[in-house]
Amino acid sequence: MTAKATKTVKPPTRLDDEAELRRWTPEYVVENELLPYKSVRVLKEKCYRRQVHHHNDGGRITFTPEDIRRENARTAVVPIAA
Repeated sequence: MTAKATKTVKPPTRLDDEAELRRWTPEYVVENELLPYKSVRVLKEKCYRRQVHHHNDGGRITFTPEDIRRENARTAVVPIAA
C-alpha cells in the first residue's frame, strides 16, 4: 500500500463551513495583507472596474476566502523552467 492510499481524509467540519461564509471588507483585506494592495482606495477602484474578484453585497464591496484564493491564483507568476 502506498502512503497516499492509507492517508485518512478529514471530513469538513462546521467551522470550515462557517469560514467559507465569512465576508471581509476592503479595509480588512488591506490591513491584513490578504491581497497585494497597499491602499484601500486602489483596491476599491479595481473592484469598481471589475478587475478583482469580489462580491457586491447591497452595494458594498466584500471578499470571501474563495475570492482571495481566486485573486491570488490569478496574479501568481509561473517561474521559467531553467
